[in-house]
Amino acid sequence: MAANAVVSSKFQRFINHPAGPKTVHFWAPVMKWGLVIAGISDLKRPPESLSVSQTSALTATGLIWSRYSTQIIPINYTLLSVNIFVAGTGLTQMYRIWNYRRSLKSSPASSNETSVVKSTDLS
Repeated sequence: MAANAVVSSKFQRFINHPAGPKTVHFWAPVMKWGLVIAGISDLKRPPESLSVSQTSALTATGLIWSRYSTQIIPINYTLLSVNIFVAGTGLTQMYRIWNYRRSLKSSPASSNETSVVKSTDLS
């Protein structure tokens, strides 16, 4: 019976917490997990089709709101966790874009394609 009361007490504290499921402070971060899922699904997309501006905006949003969630009272750990993942997926995508563009600059195939285009343009 004592264990049941402890579980009930913890559950009641969770339900009635200022950032609990009775508030928008709980449900907004839960819905934001959709951005994380979208970011993870974008890992299948080729890096040339990723948008730098969109990815950098998501990364900045994740970083800014991660900091914010630690400064508000009470600290919203649900908001913190989702924004860490938003920033993480954004940083991963930014690395993929950077790595792809870096490989284009260093690959000899890209310079061959450029020379073929230039030679056909002259005739």
